[in-house]
Amino acid sequence: MARDHQAQRAWVRMPSGRRLDLLDPTPFDWDDSDLALGLARTYRWGGHSAWPLPLSVAQHSLTVMHVRAAACQSAGLTLAPLSALRELLHDAEEGLLGFDCVSPLKPFMGDAFKTLSQKLEAAVFLRYGLPRWTVKEHAAHKLADRLAAASEAVHVAGWSAQEVRQTLKITVPPLSDDPLQAIYGGTAWEPWPPAVAAERFLDQLDQLKILCA
Repeated sequence: MARDHQAQRAWVRMPSGRRLDLLDPTPFDWDDSDLALGLARTYRWGGHSAWPLPLSVAQHSLTVMHVRAAACQSAGLTLAPLSALRELLHDAEEGLLGFDCVSPLKPFMGDAFKTLSQKLEAAVFLRYGLPRWTVKEHAAHKLADRLAAASEAVHVAGWSAQEVRQTLKITVPPLSDDPLQAIYGGTAWEPWPPAVAAERFLDQLDQLKILCA
């Protein structure tokens, strides 16, 4: 009986003490610090890195947000706070799940995993009042996300620019300058320790929530 009960358990305990039901999540199952820490401890590129530390999804999320903001600025526009918040939280479900599935593995994960991820994403969007992507906005987001990925592949994971194009099939050229270095200092493209990534992500989240209120 104990084994059957354990097999049916689908919730995880958050550091705050809240319980997240992975199969039936609600917007009240975590707090902001849980999310920030989860994203800071969830790693891109399967955890592989040319640096001493792997790159967290928290740091990646900040990069995508700033790349998207820079693209708007280049077009003479300003990224609205709610849109910036949606960029910051675009991978939030990965922090709640504690897993960033590498792209080649996703087809093997099946529809059940896809549904689980979609439910978590829906709970995130509901909690933070995020509007659904329009086709135009999602295209702009994906461009920023691919630009961040190409740059991380070269500067963090150790891929060559040719491998990024031919193997990863990312056609946008990687950035030379790290958009986060101008804001936070440090060494360009160096992955942050989890505590630093969590603190910076949470600070940005708090700022945007105030602007969106």
